[in-house]
Amino acid sequence: MEDAIHIQVNGQARSWRSGATVADLLQDLDIQTERVAIELNLEILDRAAFDQRQLKDGDRVEILGFIGGGTSTKA
Repeated sequence: MEDAIHIQVNGQARSWRSGATVADLLQDLDIQTERVAIELNLEILDRAAFDQRQLKDGDRVEILGFIGGGTSTKA
């Protein structure tokens, strides 16, 4: 990959294209932005910043999916 950077996504090392944003990463991985939270270098990234935050060499990205459900306890 030309002009590649090295990042970690959910603990796995990946080569990615230089200049890509968090939104680009999610799109390339076919992940809907509405259903995830992104932890970037141990900080939760605001969803509004996905399109603006470029990935940098050495970044650590954790993609956290929302899970619905649960139980209701009524007395």
